Amino acid sequence: MTSAIGYELAQVNIARLKAPLDSPQLKDFVDSLDPVNADADTADGFVWRLEGEGGDATDVAVFGDEWLIINMSVWRDTNALTAFMYQGRHREMLARRREWFERIQEAMVAMWWVPAGHRPTVAEAEARLLHLRANGPTPYAFTLRTPFPAQGAEPVALEVPVAPVVPVVPDGLGCSV
Repeated sequence: MTSAIGYELAQVNIARLKAPLDSPQLKDFVDSLDPVNADADTADGFVWRLEGEGGDATDVAVFGDEWLIINMSVWRDTNALTAFMYQGRHREMLARRREWFERIQEAMVAMWWVPAGHRPTVAEAEARLLHLRANGPTPYAFTLRTPFPAQGAEPVALEVPVAPVVPVVPDGLGCSV
């Protein structure tokens, strides 16, 4: 699905680690991060990715859980994202994900359209994931299997709380570690 002029596709995926990042079990994963990120940075349709102090996002907190890691990026459209995801080194990493990450029943991946130039925050990504889990795919948060067009992608009017709300990690998000 291609974007409408003025919109880009944001995506987030989170994963629950099976072991610490510095463990032998995750060595191949960690060693692959820089090359795969370099591939993404030069991929057709790539716009932006979340980076922490180490150049990747493994040190960026998500849902207040040190066993969760986040990957968030912005792409021209779903075609560009899909083309990157299912080829080369990224495809190889996808094939091995069960070695490194726990199997989770809830949605761990969400996509949404953002105005061109917008860089989503972790809080925004957490809200989109929680919305997808609660409501299924909608224009506010969707999946590659159930995409929505960018047309009319204006932010969905949600009730705004008086005080900021910190997202609560739902029970059963993953294995207790």
